[in-house]
Amino acid sequence: MNDAELIAQFRAGQIAAFNTLVKRWECPIYNFVLRYVGNRDDARDLCQQTFIRAYKNMRRLRDPDKFTSWIYQIALNACRDAGRRRTLVSLDTLDIPIADTTTPPDAMVHEQSVRDLLNRALQNLPEEQRVVIIMKEYQGLKFTEIAETLKVPINTVKSRMYYGLSALKKIFDRWHISEDMVRYEL
Repeated sequence: MNDAELIAQFRAGQIAAFNTLVKRWECPIYNFVLRYVGNRDDARDLCQQTFIRAYKNMRRLRDPDKFTSWIYQIALNACRDAGRRRTLVSLDTLDIPIADTTTPPDAMVHEQSVRDLLNRALQNLPEEQRVVIIMKEYQGLKFTEIAETLKVPINTVKSRMYYGLSALKKIFDRWHISEDMVRYEL
């Protein structure tokens, strides 16, 4: 069952349909928020706020086929609101688990260090570039979905992506870190 069908069921009074949406979207939204704020506790809270807002405002969603961009917009607004209310914890404390447990310990430390460097570099980008890179590279959204979420033209999204990746390259050059080490493409 797709998102639009679940939304129709929820609007018809079937609360279980919303629970299915939460199960489907909880991980992608949590990962997006975690990349944005850099702290697990804040990410959990903001993820929960996102779904509470979605629950309360589901009837206002005009086009259920645009649920993806709508839920990311709610998550982004929750992150921005939290940022205005307080300074969120630095990515220095970020501890992202490594999925491959067969990796040798030295390689795991290296992978974690690279992840931490990339996350720190992302935090140095302007917010508009950081959001586009997170949505495209980490969440796998299409440029059209990002444009709908941010309510900007698609070419604006593409230019933010280009300038953001260029800025990341400059940051890594300043830190004397090769592109090969962080495995991202310009």
